[in-house]
Amino acid sequence: MNKKKKLVLKKHRKNKARIKSLKQNSYAKKSEELLKSTDAKKSVAKKPVAKKPVAKKPVAKKSVAKKPVAKKPAAKKSAAKKSAAKKSK
Repeated sequence: MNKKKKLVLKKHRKNKARIKSLKQNSYAKKSEELLKSTDAKKSVAKKPVAKKPVAKKPVAKKSVAKKPVAKKPAAKKSAAKKSAAKKSK
């Protein structure tokens, strides 16, 4: 092989390697874009989370104030009657 052919073949090999790397890079970029777009779609498509019902605390019952019962006054015997009864004996 002469020198010129060798140079041409070397040039073609470099060119093939360059094209191959360009293709790989473009595939990588496309796959990244696809991943990003699917991630964006997934985040938008999330279902709303069902809210858990809050457990209600039992309400402290207020003690009902009892109304004071009106006491009937005991029938008072008059002192005069007692003394009169003692005197009559």
